[in-house]
Amino acid sequence: MTGNEPPPDERETHSSRTAEESAAERDLDIDVPESILELQPVFAAIAHPRRRYLVYTLAEATEWSLDDLATKLAAWETDTPETDIATLTRQEMYTSLYHTHVPKLVDLDVIEFEADTETISPGPYAIQVLTVLEGAGGSLDNRQETHARSEFGREGTQ
Repeated sequence: MTGNEPPPDERETHSSRTAEESAAERDLDIDVPESILELQPVFAAIAHPRRRYLVYTLAEATEWSLDDLATKLAAWETDTPETDIATLTRQEMYTSLYHTHVPKLVDLDVIEFEADTETISPGPYAIQVLTVLEGAGGSLDNRQETHARSEFGREGTQ
């Protein structure tokens, strides 16, 4: 035995634990799709409230103009009807989405952005990220969940 090896009783515990874990993994019948976004990028996608709002909108419609999104998200953030959103507020939201949040979600393949028409649509990982948001529910942001559910006609409890 060299100085780097654990004593025999620790080696047995470690190797038997590893064998048990391997057996448990083999016994689980988990079907993980090959094209699944790893957990860290999912968290990066939903780290900012505006990106969470943006992802919620994908459950409502599959294509959005950036201008319509800016209006809707500004309304959600300020808890104001869309018709009452000030032009400056909408423009600030538009700029934030265009320069920061849309590119981040495009880079993560959560949304696709058509620059010519300035429209977004779901990307390959949109459903996965939306599922994470819905699974987390109001624990992420109760106001977002309330807005999202009311928009979809599924008023949730607060």
